[in-house]
Amino acid sequence: MTATTLTFIDTNQLPRVKTAEGELTEILNHALCGANNVDGMLRWLASGERFTPQVMEKHQLIYLMEGKGRIELDSKAYDASKGAGVYLGPSETATIQAAEGARLKLFHLVVPRIPK
Repeated sequence: MTATTLTFIDTNQLPRVKTAEGELTEILNHALCGANNVDGMLRWLASGERFTPQVMEKHQLIYLMEGKGRIELDSKAYDASKGAGVYLGPSETATIQAAEGARLKLFHLVVPRIPK
């Protein structure tokens, strides 16, 4: 039996970085808790801001934690609010935009492909 170490990460204490696509805080990675195969971020988009995840050979999940906006996927736009989300397989992307007058809080999880 192996011992498991629990790590508490107070996301309110982590620094936010301003980017061209809103604000970002890394909440799950190797440096924070020893995670080797997953990266997790919180992202905030102000009214009218857009976030387009990088196309990569990894799986991505983006979950809307707060706010209202739109998700554009395969040239179709969908209204989205708290509880909505989008799964992106390797080589896929989408665009998420905060609604006019609204602010979005997103949870963004990135995991690698599992080798066959």
